Amino acid sequence: MEKDLVSNIRGEENEHLYISFFSQNRWKMNQLQALLNGSLIRTKHVENAAIININERKVCASTFGFYVPPENAINLIYAFYNNLMQVRREGLYFKQKHYKCVRADEYSIYLKNPDGGLIAVKTNAFILIATYKVGMYPSVCVEAVEKLADYFRDKGS
Repeated sequence: MEKDLVSNIRGEENEHLYISFFSQNRWKMNQLQALLNGSLIRTKHVENAAIININERKVCASTFGFYVPPENAINLIYAFYNNLMQVRREGLYFKQKHYKCVRADEYSIYLKNPDGGLIAVKTNAFILIATYKVGMYPSVCVEAVEKLADYFRDKGS
């Protein structure tokens, strides 16, 4: 079905290029998902995680079943670049839940509510987000997300 759709939209001569581009992007997303699973979910103290591409203003990878609405991704980007003081004072809504700010600086925002918390860490190209629930250790979640952010920073991302 996808091949027929590609042929109809792109024409036969461009089909290979389109498939190649689609496969590369899918591979990158799978590679990022593997990083999220291997470095965050594996700790057992991260419930869900996602990576937001700052320039594209959208989620480029997330753990299985974790959907970040586009407006939430944009709000997190805005929080880092234009709204940090307000986040400190008022907290932040994420997926229709209010989170109180525990810490906010130019690279990290730590938030909590009665059900758990949200960690957001900014690199050059991405905002990494992770959630934890009651019973998980916030400190382990923070450490794992910050280490993954350091990895991206070391790679220039």
